[in-house]
Amino acid sequence: MAAKIKKGDNVIVLAGKDRGKEGEVIQVLPADDRLFVRGVNLIKKHQKQTQTEQGGIISKEASLHISNVALKDPSTGKATRVGFKIQDGKKVRVAKASGEVIDG
Repeated sequence: MAAKIKKGDNVIVLAGKDRGKEGEVIQVLPADDRLFVRGVNLIKKHQKQTQTEQGGIISKEASLHISNVALKDPSTGKATRVGFKIQDGKKVRVAKASGEVIDG
């Protein structure tokens, strides 16, 4: 099964405390249906000091469920669903709203 959202994609958050925010996907966890988006869903973590790292309270991204984000349409800049199409013998992702090819 091909992934509808991949690392490096620009997405829009549809639900939760950060609804409406946009960001780039840092990491995708397909087994858990979760992903990390840069600058979205930030949490505070108490970091213990080690010999290499400084301690204190750091801010980092927490995971979001994949159903709470939508791909940003490359042509309109709005949220869109993702479909697939065979083009030149290769399976490519297509934005449902505009019909534009996302990759490939």
